[in-house]
Amino acid sequence: MMKLVTRNYWWLEVTREVGWYVEECNLCQRMKNRMEEIVGKLKLSEVPEKLWTYIIIDFITKLPVIAEKNVILVVCNRLSKMIHFVATTEGTSVEDLARLFRDNM
Repeated sequence: MMKLVTRNYWWLEVTREVGWYVEECNLCQRMKNRMEEIVGKLKLSEVPEKLWTYIIIDFITKLPVIAEKNVILVVCNRLSKMIHFVATTEGTSVEDLARLFRDNM
């Protein structure tokens, strides 16, 4: 930005005033260029070869209580995108989670 301004204009303390303007300008802050190096090409994730080799596990929480359950355990197979939903409670321990996984998959 300084090179653009000082190419045609110059006054006392030009660098300080241009720096202040850029720091205070909302549009300048949103549109400024990145200073870090450009990252290389993206690499694709490996595609799983067997079903249920790579899975994704997540919880859906803060649901209304129905039959004393208020959380849904979601288990997704990355290859086939098959999903299992298991109802559980919010206070499920690690042992209970392993038991739920074993009994429902």
